This record gives sequence, structure tokens and C-alpha cells, in this order.
Amino acid sequence: MGKILVVDDEMRIVHLVRTYLEGAGYEVVVAYDGAEALHIFRNEQPDLVVLDLMLPKMDGLDVAREMRRSGNIPIIILTARADETDRLVGLELGADDYVVKPFSPRELVARVRAVLRRTSPVDAGGASTEIIMVGDLRLDMSKRQATLISQPLDLTTVQLDLLAVLVRQPGRVFTRMQLLDAVQGEAFEGYERTIDVHIKNLRKALGDDSRNPRYIVTVRGIGYKLAEVESGHA
Repeated sequence: MGKILVVDDEMRIVHLVRTYLEGAGYEVVVAYDGAEALHIFRNEQPDLVVLDLMLPKMDGLDVAREMRRSGNIPIIILTARADETDRLVGLELGADDYVVKPFSPRELVARVRAVLRRTSPVDAGGASTEIIMVGDLRLDMSKRQATLISQPLDLTTVQLDLLAVLVRQPGRVFTRMQLLDAVQGEAFEGYERTIDVHIKNLRKALGDDSRNPRYIVTVRGIGYKLAEVESGHA
């Protein structure tokens, strides 16, 4: 079902998360500090990382930054930090989600399952290929690829899913909770502001200016929509 790297300096937390993930059918490898996490990450090539922010030897945010340089490995931040700024910084670095301690291990497993389900390629003989095109944007959802003017976009799992939701219905205004529900599969109360961070990252990838947007428009007090752009390059 997938290999998960769990990184936390608390042995009790690691044991709890490992028990529930293995019970759900995942292979689990673990690390207890930032340096060890990067070593195992490079050698084991996990499918997803559950990463604590407060780690010895190397801060979790620095670990996430290094992992992001190697590609778009899905990352779920696990943190006890009360300051929301730390969590939002993690999302800005490309993390797909975050879970705050104390947490429900069943909820964490559900988050892992949801992220991996979105990143998994379509099975052979499964659903037909979905190509979504609006203007210069082209999304191939079976290959999990997006291009802008034929140039590939480096998007995380959440960014690609978020863009797909908007592109499927240009001009429709989505609330933050609607977008969260669409990309998570389940709306988690208190997390809706994280959509703003994902939109910020998505705009950066698109080269979009929030003050004069070509693609993603902010609808003040409500949420976001995709501008009804005209067809561009073939």
C-alpha cells in the first residue's frame, strides 16, 4: 500500500503512529531526529513522510525544505507547536497537510490514505484518462501532471488537486471550506485558512500576480475562483 517514513523524537508517538499505520497495511520506517530522517529518506525512498517540526540535530522545517529539493514527496506535518505561523510556514514549504498534537491516530491514518490516494497513478484498465484544459493550462489527472504553455509545473499533491477543482469550473466561486473539502475529501474544522497558503504557492507556480491575476482570482470575504481565460497556445 505504500512506505511511510515517520519522524518524531518521542518514542511513544513513533510507536503509536507506526502501530496504526502498519495496522492499516502500510510499511513503516522511522527516524528520531532530522539528520537521521534525511539519511533514511534518501536510502528508503518512502511514498510519504509524517514529519514532526521540533526535532533534535535539525529542525523539521529544514528537513522539509531539503526533502522538497529532491522532488514532490508528500509530507504531512505532525506538530505540538501552538503557533499557527509555524504550521503555515510548513505548508509554504510544500507540505500537503498538518496534524496538531494531541491527535487521533485514526485521523492521521485517514489523512495519509487521502494523500496517497490522490498521488497514486490510475490503475491499468481503471478510470479513463482525464485531460482538463483551460486557456494555456493543461492538466492530465491520470498522470498527475500539469503544464502551462506546454511547460511542466512543479506542483505538490494538494496544489494539483486544488488547481483541478478550479479549472473544472472556471468562473465558479468556491469558499475556502468547499476547496478544503474537495481536496481533502473531508472538511476539518479549523484548517480552512491553510487553503490561502496553498493558493499562494499555486499562484507562485503559475507566475500569477494576486493584485492583477490572470488565473486565480480572490473573491473577497468568500474564497477563490479561476478566471474565465480565453484560449491561448495550442
